[in-house]
This record gives sequence, C-alpha cells and structure tokens, in this order.
Amino acid sequence: MSALDLSSLTAPEIRSGIVSGDFSAREAAHAAFERIEALDFEVHAFNQVTPELAYAAADRTDEMVRSGASPDELPPLAGVPVAFKDNMNLRGTNTTCSSRILENHRSVYDCTAVSRMLHAGAVPIGKLNMDEFAFGSSTENSAFGPTRNPWDLERVPGGSSGGSAAAVSAGMASITLGSDTGGSIRQPGSLCGVVAMKPTYGRVSRYGCVAFASSLDQIGPFSKSVEECALSLNAICGKDPMDATSVTRPSEDFTVGLDDGVAGMRIAVVRDMLDMEGVAPEVKAATLAAADTFASLGAQIGEVNLPSAQHGLSAYYIIGPAEASSNLARFDGIRYGHRVADATDVLDLYMRSRAEGFGPESIRRIMLGTYALSAGYYDAYYGQAQKARTIIIQDFESAFADYDVLLTPTSPTTAFKIGEKSADPLAMYLSDIYTIPVNLAGNCGVSVPAGLGSESGMPVGLQLIGTHFAEATVLKAARAFEAATAFDATPTAVKALSGRA
Repeated sequence: MSALDLSSLTAPEIRSGIVSGDFSAREAAHAAFERIEALDFEVHAFNQVTPELAYAAADRTDEMVRSGASPDELPPLAGVPVAFKDNMNLRGTNTTCSSRILENHRSVYDCTAVSRMLHAGAVPIGKLNMDEFAFGSSTENSAFGPTRNPWDLERVPGGSSGGSAAAVSAGMASITLGSDTGGSIRQPGSLCGVVAMKPTYGRVSRYGCVAFASSLDQIGPFSKSVEECALSLNAICGKDPMDATSVTRPSEDFTVGLDDGVAGMRIAVVRDMLDMEGVAPEVKAATLAAADTFASLGAQIGEVNLPSAQHGLSAYYIIGPAEASSNLARFDGIRYGHRVADATDVLDLYMRSRAEGFGPESIRRIMLGTYALSAGYYDAYYGQAQKARTIIIQDFESAFADYDVLLTPTSPTTAFKIGEKSADPLAMYLSDIYTIPVNLAGNCGVSVPAGLGSESGMPVGLQLIGTHFAEATVLKAARAFEAATAFDATPTAVKALSGRA
C-alpha cells in the first residue's frame, strides 16, 4: 500500500482493511511515516515522529488479528495512525510545548486523553507543532519554526494547534488531538478545511496536558470526517480521577444517531456576531449559505443575538494570561525547564533562564497576566473580566432556551499569509473572536468545512455551538451538513507535492 492510498482512507476504513487482511497495521504505520517524510519538510506539522512506539502498537494489533480476534474484539481505532499536540505527555517522548524552555523535557507518563486513544487501538506516530505554550492563532510562535497550511504553503494553518490541523489536512495522520483555550482547535480546523471539535469543559480530562489557562483549556480531536470525530470523542471522554474538573456522566456513543438528520432541529444564526466589523464577505456569504442548506434539510432556522459576546475578547485576554502567568511560574530553571549555566545567584538564575527560555509572545502574556493579578489591580481587571464572563454565560443560556444549535463562522477570515499579522498582536487576537465566547461559557463547538472562499480559494469553516454536553446534537448537525455539501478535503498544495508521497 502506498502512503497516498492510506491518506484517502478514513479511520473506520483503515480498521476494516486491517481486519480483512488487505494490509497490516504495521503497513499502515509505515505508509504514514512515508507520507510524513515526503511532505513534512514543507508543511512542518511534526516536532518529532515516534516510529518505535508506533510499530510496537501496530504489532500488537497485528498479533490480535493473527490470533483470530473477531472484528468486535478489536478496539475501535485499531491500527489508526494518530498524533498529538506537543503539549500532551506521551511516555518516552519529549513534551516541548514548542518552547526552548522545555526543549529537553522528557515525559514519564501519558496524558489521560492520549492513553485513552492508545487504549482504543490508535497507533502513535508523533508529536505536533504548536504555538509556544498554545499562545497564538497562527502557529508562527513555535520556537522550532512555523507550520504551513497544506492548502497554500505561504499561509498559516491557524493556531495554536496548527500542527494538529495540518497533519490531518495533509493526510499524514488520520486523527490528531489538540487543545482549545480560546479556539485553538476550531480556528486551525477551519483554516485547514478539516473537522475540529472542542468538547464541553470537563468532558475530557486535562490531566497530562501542560496547562495554559486551567478554567478554559479543553482537549479535542481533528479529523477529516464527522464520524471520525465522534469515534475519537468516544475514546477520550469520561471521568478521570486524576482531574478534579472532569465530570461524571454516563458514557455515550456519539456515533449513534449521527445520520438522523436535522429535520425539526432549531438552529439560529448569531446575527450580531455575523455582522461584526472585519468579517470577510466570502466568510459571511458561506455562513448564510450554510443556513440555507440546513433549512433545505428540514431544520427550523432563526436568528439570535449574543450582545455580550463582543466583550469576550477583552475578558479572555485578562483571564487567559492571568491563569497562564500562574501556570507557567513553575518553569523557572529549577523545578522545570532550561537553566542558564553561569548564574551568579538565584535571582539571576530565575530571570535569565526564563528570559532565554520563553519566546516573545509567552513573555508578553506572562507580563499581561502578572499585571492583571497584581495588588491593586485584581478587582479592576481580573474581577471585571470574570463578571463579563458571567454575562456571556447568561447570554448563551438565553439563546439555548429557544434553539438547539447556534451558527457562526469559525474564523472571520480564511487563512492569512505567514507574517501578515505578526507585528500586530491585536489583529492576531481578533482571529479568535467567534470561538473565545464558547470557551468562556464552557460550551461545546465544532468547526466543519463549509467549502472554499469565493475570493481566496481557501477553506471556510462553519462553527456549530451547542449547550453544555450537547456534543451529540452538534455532531448530528455537522454530519448532516457534511453529507449535504460533499467537501473535497484534499488540499491543493499537497496535491502538487503528493507525487513524492
């Protein structure tokens, strides 16, 4: 089997091929590595590949097949190549957060979401590039260099989980995991034309994922189809005794009822967010066209306003950096991270180790957060931001009283050029204006491809937002839209390179 053949298969098709003996799990892993070798020198989605771990996992699956295990006895993701954002611990690998300060940090345990994917039979092929400590919207802030968008190598893949999105888009991994603090799963998913989901806060354990903002972070999957997204959620959701913020709920099979359609479902376009300044006309047009598609499928379409959502960006950039400044205090050259060799005293060691280890965006956010939490300013900034967060939550609760799903663009624009917004942090922050309110409210949201922009020719993402623990509902809506629109997820730049794969 060639790598190109593997890249066209879904996770269930890979599992089925292994079960039927068309190819082995080891061959599937080898095909993934061949494709990475052929494409990643241009895309740079991976920080490291893990062939020893992958082939060991693949061989376990092949041994089960050889020993006569029935299809039902094989785990649901048996032999499926997966990769993880480099802020998730995977035993035996470096977990760098794409930062010099953790460049040599060796993981001695598995992140819970990672271990659950492996328990489901997935084959770990590597760790993925990201904005340093998940600070960014473009994956340009990696200490190891930017990731490029597989649709246009001169453009960003989005961030901070840009490596996770690009790896799936380029067919180098079937499924990847990322983390979403203000949109870092959905926004790169939108810009790379793949399905990307942030579950409800607490659905997925955060244990073993290096914390950015503990009240906002959530782990979720990237995939080329909604079905693969649902299968991934089946694997990673559930209570974890190692994470007190994970919730206790009955297990769900998110693939059940996935094809039931949206007839009678109440879907609302968030009108005031759609009319915000800075939304590209092609993005707005694609969103309204999507609403028409849902109407043609039998959904009841309406409009709502979320008047407080416009304050989400301001609240986020107080709460997020405040929590980040606290979480990153441990990386001081003594407990964790890079340490200068010639410090003159302890204070010199702290200051120079952190100054050398952290990149500019990390330092900017640490300073913002430290200032917001400092004596005399806590109530003026952090306290006010938390009050705004409460009002945003109330706005969502009011909207979900009348509707099942809310509809917005995922990103106000399609993928922008590398370097285009690097000198203007505020312009970069606006990339997440549609996704941040969902994190502040703790709701679930999925980005599903809505076609290519009429002007840019780049993917446009549609965000479907559900209330708390409504993942099954938003996935059902996403699946109906996917089936009705038949988006070709093969990126143009990769088509040109695929002769090498």
